[in-house]
Amino acid sequence: MERKTKIDAEDGKQELVITREFDLPLELLFKAYEEPEIVEQWMGTKVLKLENKKHGSYQFETTDPKGHKHGFNGTIHEFIPNQKITRTFEMENTPFGIQLEFLEFESLSDDTSKLTMQVVYRSVAVRDQILKLPFAQGINMAHNRIQDILNKLN
Repeated sequence: MERKTKIDAEDGKQELVITREFDLPLELLFKAYEEPEIVEQWMGTKVLKLENKKHGSYQFETTDPKGHKHGFNGTIHEFIPNQKITRTFEMENTPFGIQLEFLEFESLSDDTSKLTMQVVYRSVAVRDQILKLPFAQGINMAHNRIQDILNKLN
């Protein structure tokens, strides 16, 4: 299956640029990051908190197949509806530390939109560790779920 989500990882840099075009109107794509019920569906996680505002925070929890709980959290630094979200992201109890994410939403037409994510890690080494995980496959699958879930709402 074609990977529609593109990941640009320039050598020697501690960032990734992730892009994906969706067959969804901009407002609908943004809802995938704004509405807890939709976030839970495409991320396969429980939303414990989601404060969509400057200085807001979020907290998610997922349970793996063995029943172990894993937490994710962050602070929202900028929230401009249908345009951008700037936030930190932390996977609790992992060696990866906190990353900084810049999400930008762009309308391409009445029925299509684009998400660009710039993700900055503490070091090149941490970024490279992330890339050794099934990260690209996972984010592509998550974006496919966004498309499928929101197609049903559209």
